[in-house]
This record gives sequence, structure tokens and C-alpha cells, in this order.
Amino acid sequence: MSKPADANDECVGPESEQAGKASSCAGCPNQSSCASGEGPKAPEVDPAIASAMARVKQRVLVLSGKGGVGKSTFSTQLAYGLARRGLKVGLLDLDICGPSIPTMLGLQGREVHQSNSGWSPVFMDVQSDEDAPEEGELCVMSIGFLMPDSDSAVIWRGPRKTGLISQFLGSVDYGELDYLVVDTPPGTSDEHISIVQLLKPCFGPTDGAVVVTTPQEVAMADVRKELNFCKQTGINVLGIVENMAPMKLPFDNLSFFNTSGKDCTEDTLKELKEKCPSIYEQMRISVDVFPRAGGGPEKMAKVFDVPYIGQVPLNRELQNACDRGDPSHLSGENYLPIRNVVQHVIDRTNPTLLEEKKRAALEEKKVENTGKSGVVSIQGGKMFM
Repeated sequence: MSKPADANDECVGPESEQAGKASSCAGCPNQSSCASGEGPKAPEVDPAIASAMARVKQRVLVLSGKGGVGKSTFSTQLAYGLARRGLKVGLLDLDICGPSIPTMLGLQGREVHQSNSGWSPVFMDVQSDEDAPEEGELCVMSIGFLMPDSDSAVIWRGPRKTGLISQFLGSVDYGELDYLVVDTPPGTSDEHISIVQLLKPCFGPTDGAVVVTTPQEVAMADVRKELNFCKQTGINVLGIVENMAPMKLPFDNLSFFNTSGKDCTEDTLKELKEKCPSIYEQMRISVDVFPRAGGGPEKMAKVFDVPYIGQVPLNRELQNACDRGDPSHLSGENYLPIRNVVQHVIDRTNPTLLEEKKRAALEEKKVENTGKSGVVSIQGGKMFM
């Protein structure tokens, strides 16, 4: 049995003989039930949240524990990438004090509306992949849509944040979704405990979290705490993503200077094109911005016995696209790392989903073609097909 989300940090576990009796149990809300042998009470299911989540096939949390690792950027690309594959996706921005997702998706100034079925999220167009079984859909919910302007500060204590999280989970009409991607703030505090308590009772066996990190030790130290949080609260870790991995740049993105500091970029590129055209056109320069510590995120994944999904390189095109609010720009080699992550998430959560959608699309097309070919005409009292 996993450690309850509201347990003390030094919880010995409800299955321990010392449960409810150890000194670390003092002050824990579960102390009396653990001491009696009953164990912690099962979390109560909010009826509104249960009703909303019943229409969602898969739920994916994006966690880190560390700020500044590109979690919101990754959440945006994961949600948009799932929609590109022809899926119906919701993106919930729970970074209440720093809601950047509306900016990254070009949705600033958009508003949510109230209806009999709840708040209506903001929908946006998706440029689906060529092999997508159908057109993808993406809807977004964020506190950024509720603020008077983008520079307004959210100065709230825990209970008010918890109340908003509950509303975002239970009072928003997301409709029928294949995936709900939940972007969370850094840390393991109030918001995370609230998310787990409110959402985990609705989790299916393949729902879980993607944990994002950068390769330096300063980031991984906090991410290890997040991995332990997942372990203690029983959150399935779908995998670790190494974000901001070494940049891969074409020569056109580089500047060249001689030892005196003179800019020689134009002459250098001209010489490369003339004398080494294959190198100029086919090779990329790798720039390792963040030092990899102690085997990096891949080794950390092995230590915690969770999947290592792979690297998402630093990408200046992605950075520019986020500032412009244009997530559709990624293609070719720039899109491949995100597509690989998206495929991993699909494989870990619902591996048959895309095939089922393809079969359904083919059946629908057959029905349409049958209807078109089966035109009935009547001439002289006789029926002709």
C-alpha cells in the first residue's frame, strides 16, 4: 500500500507494524486509523470530478519538482503532439501563479464561458500529421483566461488554490477526450497534494505522470524528490524526459570569429559550402549547454526503476514559436524528438488507441462509399441501383 498523500514526510507506511505508533506518526491525520489497523481512509471521490473524468480515457500529469526545466513548454508540445496524431486532447494548466500556456499556444485574450454544463475551455486548431486517422482536437483551460490582464499576479494561499483546482477538474466541460494532459507547478507542496487527492481516485491502471528534468545535478536533486513523491503517493511514472538536451544546429545558425574577435561568419560559411558541401548540408553541430551529472537522467531512471523516455534537445525554433504562440511549426528533425515522446506515452497508456481509431475511420469511410454507390433511381416503375 502506498503512502497517503496527506501523510507526514517520515511516514513508515500503513502496512508497517509501527503504523500509527511511531514518533513520526505524531500529528498525521491518518494516525488513529493506522494504529487501529484500519489503515488510512480511502480518498473521497468528488462526484463532479468523477463525472468529468469518466469522459476522459487517459490522464497524464506532467511533473518535475524543479522550476525552469521547461515543463510548461513540454506540456504544450506533448498535448499538441497527441492532437497531431489525430486524438482528442485537453490541456489543463494548473501552474496557477505562472500560467504561460495561453501565451505558448497563441491564446492570449481568449475567454472561457459559463454554460449549463460548466465552463467551456478554449479550443484551437490543430495541424494533424499525414498519418493521423482523423483530425485532432485540442482544448485548453488555464487561470490565464480568467485574469484581467496577462501581468496580473495571483496572490493566493493554499485553500483558494485547491478550490480552483477542484473547479478546473470538475466544473469544466472538456467533453469526450482521449487524453487530458495536466501541467503542474514545480515542487511537491499544496497544489500537488490537492491534485493527487482530487484526481488519483479517478486514475485508471495506465494513467500516470511524465517527469521532466534537465541533466545537471541542481535540477535532478529536486526531480528525485518528485520521483519519491510519486512513489509515496502511488502515482505511476510513465517515464522521465531529459529536456534541454544538447542543441543540434545547422551551420547557418552559427557565427564564426577569429582569435582577434573579428566576425568571419560569411567567409567561413562560403568556404564550407564550396569545399565541404556534404558536411555543410548533412552535418549538425551539437552544443552541450548543461553539464551531465553522474550519468544524467538516464541513470536516474535506472536507479528509480522507471522508464527513460529520451532526450528533447534545446531548440531555438521551438523557443521562438512559444514566444509567437505558434506550436505548429515543428517538422522534420525538429519534430522527431517530440513525436517519439508522444509515441512512448501512447504505448504506455493506450497502445491500441490509434489502431482502433484507424479501423473506425476506415469503417466510416466504407459506409460513406456504400451510401454513395447505392443510389436508387426509379424509371417506369422499376428500381435501378
